[in-house]
Amino acid sequence: MIGKRCVVAGGAGAVGSMFVELLRGAGAEVCVVDVDGRDRQVLDGVRFRRADITQVADGLATELGQADVVMLAVPEQVALEALPGVAGALRPGSVVAETLTVKSAIARAAESIADVSFVGLNPMFAPSLGLEGRPVAAVVVRDGPGVAALLELISRRGGRVVHVSAETHDRLAAATQVLTHAAVLAFGFALADLGVSAAELRAIAPPPHAVMLGLLARICSGTPEVYWDVQAGNPFAPAARDALATGLRRVAEAVEGGEEEFAAALAELCAFLGDDLEHHLRICVQAFGAAR
Repeated sequence: MIGKRCVVAGGAGAVGSMFVELLRGAGAEVCVVDVDGRDRQVLDGVRFRRADITQVADGLATELGQADVVMLAVPEQVALEALPGVAGALRPGSVVAETLTVKSAIARAAESIADVSFVGLNPMFAPSLGLEGRPVAAVVVRDGPGVAALLELISRRGGRVVHVSAETHDRLAAATQVLTHAAVLAFGFALADLGVSAAELRAIAPPPHAVMLGLLARICSGTPEVYWDVQAGNPFAPAARDALATGLRRVAEAVEGGEEEFAAALAELCAFLGDDLEHHLRICVQAFGAAR
C-alpha cells in the first residue's frame, strides 16, 4: 500500500477512522471525505475534504479519479446512493471497499460495476478494541490485486480475515449480532420489569449475571443508530428475534417437563457446540475472572 492513494468516505467515524489509521500506517496517502468531523483529530499526513460522497462534484470527482482505493465507511443507504457516482469517477483497476453491517444489497449493486474491484468488509468488533486477533468478514464481489493487497494488510496487522458470501455474511450477522443484542436488551427489559435495582444486582450478582450486566451497559450506552441498524437492516433479523422467542419457550417447556427433560435439553446444546465446547468454556472462565 506504500504510495497508494486512498479515499475514505466517512473517515471521521469510528470504523472509518480505524481504516484511515490502518492505511496510513501502511504508507498510503489518505484523504478523508466526510460531511462532518473536521474538528476531530486527524492523523499526520491525512488530508480532509468536507464533502457529501453522494454528490460527486468536480473536485471530488478528481479526488476519486486519482484514487487506488475508495472505502465507503458510511450507512447502507448512503453507500447505495453513492455507489453509481463513485464508480463512474474511478479509473479501471481501482478498488471499492465498504464496511456495511449488511452485505446482500450492496453486493447486488456492485455486480453491475465494470472494471473496478469490489470487496465488502465488516469488522466484527468495536474499533476501540483493536484489530489484533479479531475477525473481519470479507465478501469479495470482484477480486483483483488491490483487493488482495487490502486483505493482506488486514492480516498483516493481526486481523483474521474470514471469507464469506454476502448471503452467508448476513445470516451469520443475524445470529452473532442481531440475536445477541436482542437477547441482551430483552434481559435488560426483564430486569426492569422485575422491580429490582441495579445497585441491588451489583451487590449480589454472580459472574454470569455480572457479565450480562456489562453487556447491557455497553449496548444501552452505545450509539443508538449503530444498534438500530443491526436490528433493522439485516433481512434475517426478524427470523433471529423469532428464534429467540422460541428459545425462551423451549426453556420453559424443558423446566416444566422435569429434570430429565431439562438435562436432555442441555445435552442437546452441548452437542450443538460440538468440538468448540472446550474453547468456549475457556472464554467463559476468562470473562468470569474479570467479572467482580
